[in-house]
Amino acid sequence: MTLLAHITDERRGGLAIAHLEGEIDASNVEWVESRLRALLTNQSDGLVVDLSATTYLDSAGIALWFALAAELHQHRQQLHLVVVDNSSIARMVTLTGLDEAVPTHPTLETALAAAAGANG
Repeated sequence: MTLLAHITDERRGGLAIAHLEGEIDASNVEWVESRLRALLTNQSDGLVVDLSATTYLDSAGIALWFALAAELHQHRQQLHLVVVDNSSIARMVTLTGLDEAVPTHPTLETALAAAAGANG
């Protein structure tokens, strides 16, 4: 575990759900990526990452979401992010176009509903 971030996880059907609390930056992005990838199997429908408790996201973190979304897409899986409106990371998500490339949702409930709908 890193001092900057903490991840808890759960499963709901074929969805892996990660709750990320703290910061994502160049110093811990590899750890975060490794932890998230460990949640996925070839049987997973997708990954929902709850960023509502994430307080900082730098360019390394943004790059992680773009890369992970592209990789999941190749496996016919989908990444959904929970980004609370007006949160400390919401502006970065919008400025980088991440919200156009990866489905983002204001709540975990809406993300889960969208992910379930996308998977039939």
